[in-house]
Amino acid sequence: MVDFQKLRARVLEDRAIDEDDVDLICRELYTEGKIDKPVVQFLISLRDEAKEVCPLFEQFFFETVEFNVLIDGRIDRKETAWLARMLFADGKIDEHEMRFLWNLKRRAKWICPEFQQLYEECMSRSRAWQGKTAHHPLARSPQTGFDRKNEAGK
Repeated sequence: MVDFQKLRARVLEDRAIDEDDVDLICRELYTEGKIDKPVVQFLISLRDEAKEVCPLFEQFFFETVEFNVLIDGRIDRKETAWLARMLFADGKIDEHEMRFLWNLKRRAKWICPEFQQLYEECMSRSRAWQGKTAHHPLARSPQTGFDRKNEAGK
């Protein structure tokens, strides 16, 4: 059983989550053999408490949350309310969260009307997605800035 308090203390010792911390988190969490709600809640608290997180943690975090939400392929009212609390915890929607929502909507087999409303609200709130990318959040890679559509055609 993972001791979340000890792991939190080790990871947030310097208030930042770097790639070594991600390796530690993965080693500790995967000994359990499952990524359930308590693990996701732990990752959310780490992300909220850290002053800085590396791109690898962002990727791991959102993939883990997405896996947990889409385990049955559906996004219902309860999951939508939980997602809204998580996404609006800091009062803003950042680029990673926008990309996450877009992926969820695209990969879900079914979404409830409340999720559609949340999605539209988040997309309209974000200034980062105005213009061409408002309809296609994956048009530009945040790590490289390259246009992914053009990369795929090479």
